[in-house]
Amino acid sequence: MNDRIIKTEGLTKDYGQGRGIFNIDIEVHKGEVFGFIGTNGSGKTTTIRNMMGFIKPDSGTSVIDRLDSWNCSADIMRNVSYVPGEIAFPSLRTGTEFLKTQAQYLGVTDYRYMNHVIEVLQLDPTANLKRMSKGMKQKTAIVAALMGEKEILVLDEPTTGLDPLMREAFLDLIREEKQKGHTVFMSSHIFEEIEAVCDRVAMIKDGHIIDTLSLHDLRHPAVKNFIIEFDRAADKQQFAGNTEFIIEKDERNSCAVRCNIEQLDTLFRTLKNYKIVNFQEIRRSLQEQFMMAYKEGLTEYGEK
Repeated sequence: MNDRIIKTEGLTKDYGQGRGIFNIDIEVHKGEVFGFIGTNGSGKTTTIRNMMGFIKPDSGTSVIDRLDSWNCSADIMRNVSYVPGEIAFPSLRTGTEFLKTQAQYLGVTDYRYMNHVIEVLQLDPTANLKRMSKGMKQKTAIVAALMGEKEILVLDEPTTGLDPLMREAFLDLIREEKQKGHTVFMSSHIFEEIEAVCDRVAMIKDGHIIDTLSLHDLRHPAVKNFIIEFDRAADKQQFAGNTEFIIEKDERNSCAVRCNIEQLDTLFRTLKNYKIVNFQEIRRSLQEQFMMAYKEGLTEYGEK
């Protein structure tokens, strides 16, 4: 596909004793915000370091914007805005000095967007670089990465150290990147932020991809689940006895119902014949989806 920006195929880096990443297959398309989620130590950073060409894989391939990750790492670094999982700054006195040095390296002469990101993140770049808190260092790294306004962003746990307000401010910046048509690959262990901004997400456990799903499909599932509470137990029994829908949980006055979206009109017409006390759709969150896939992964790959 011509719009494929990032692709890994069979990507493997085996450190022994079950540590590493194994047969990682990922595709990220142009303009997509792609989430990469897993617990700490699951292989997110190892995958990203292979993608960026910092680590040579034992087998498999990784390509970013038609460039082989290992053989063209320097070109990839010039073309990609990157926030590492572990931040190490050079020996400069202040954040301002570092950002000016980074701007020169990137060829940035117009500081308007850089100043916009600084304002959004409420960063004081004049602070001593070595004495910055973890959150301030993270903000500085984000500004340094985004100021180049590159079309591809690879972000490894970019909100580490940020408080909830700054996390939301950062997510607003990601939404701006999406509006520009830029491609974003973002790892995280925080389900809510991935669910808030991503189009698709890959889930990793013990170095294996255990699921890849569309967030649109998660938000708008083909099969819906409802809790329906009736005014009278007799009405519930009559509904349950005559319904074509799947009853998953049956209590005295209420029941849990599963139905395809094509059946919704039929369900609503049927319920018009009853007095309903409560009608609630039960939505599955990304975290719930991950935990379900995680438990299935314990069986497939063996419990650690």
